[in-house]
Amino acid sequence: MFQRLREDITCILERDPAARSSWEVLTCYPGLHALVLHRRAHWFWQNGWLWLGRFISHLARFVSGIEIHPGARIGRRVFIDHGMGVVIGETAEIGDDCTIYQGVTLGGTSLSKGAKRHPTLGRGVIVGANSQVLGGFTVGDNARVGSNAVVLKPVPAGATAVGNPARIIDAQADAVREATAAKMGFSAYGITQGDDPVAQAMKGLIDHAATQEHQITLLWQAIETLSKRPSESAPADCVPPDAQTTDQFNAAALSQLVK
Repeated sequence: MFQRLREDITCILERDPAARSSWEVLTCYPGLHALVLHRRAHWFWQNGWLWLGRFISHLARFVSGIEIHPGARIGRRVFIDHGMGVVIGETAEIGDDCTIYQGVTLGGTSLSKGAKRHPTLGRGVIVGANSQVLGGFTVGDNARVGSNAVVLKPVPAGATAVGNPARIIDAQADAVREATAAKMGFSAYGITQGDDPVAQAMKGLIDHAATQEHQITLLWQAIETLSKRPSESAPADCVPPDAQTTDQFNAAALSQLVK
């Protein structure tokens, strides 16, 4: 028991820069309190003391603001950061080294008793604030769920799910994006800059439009230059009055709208 507690405290000190000491973590972190009480509630649940397990989980909810059903299976070194409003269902399974932020729901979409109704999180999964993972599917190892996402289908290992309903970002493409994001700074809560594929598509269209605008401007400038030197190939006054010979397209301003 004490070994698990030491592991929990150590993982919080490693992942939360606001944690200053083991004593502070032990006394002031509701995520830790909820997990310690859940282990006791889960033991009673597994041994047939169903009411007592539920009652302990109810007390844990009152103390920490985190509701974990005593039937849920939670691995080692799980960190529930802030924690207020987290709900973890009866058949949910959470792997080792996962991080869960406030307002997360690991919920079910089925009313069938005894069925696998809640999600399974693999090892090292990050679930961003206020996201909802609903259903009896698996979120693969080292996957991430972005803040406010609503996940209704499996997430492959190493991939990222963002949006409502969540869209899956390819793991290989996400690795390239992470390399770029690392140069721009760390983005917390399980989402990095540029994760939304819709925003990425819009940015691509804006960049393409800006490139075309620039090429058209260069063409008009070339025609204007030739028109000042009349010849058979480029007669004088061939540039219409409304021709745009300077770049006016503000791609940066439009890109800000989809960030």
